[in-house]
Amino acid sequence: VLSFIIFICYIASPAPSFMMAPLLEFLLALFLFFAYASKLNEKFKGLYWPLMDFLRCVTAAIIYFAISIAAVSKYNDGASKAAGVFGFIATIVYAIDFYVTFNDLVTFHKQGSSDSPEGHKSE
Repeated sequence: VLSFIIFICYIASPAPSFMMAPLLEFLLALFLFFAYASKLNEKFKGLYWPLMDFLRCVTAAIIYFAISIAAVSKYNDGASKAAGVFGFIATIVYAIDFYVTFNDLVTFHKQGSSDSPEGHKSE
């Protein structure tokens, strides 16, 4: 939702060059939402879905932070300022999301390494 709001704010502002990042992030989030809703993650076992979600969150937080700083500092209109503020909020939301996802990944890998059977030694 934040990505869509930021996209709309950039359309209304004189900074149309920044609208591509929120649009792509919105579409990628929509794709992953429908992929999880339609159980594509269970059909395609070759992809590591939590890692894809983690990388999406990390890159989105970095990109939103960068374009928010540029929008707030370079443009003086209200739509660019609103997009920048919403971008900073989105940065915080994505940072929280990648922290939670990272903790889930660490927990998953710890469980995977402790459950792995150790080789039996034959004497």
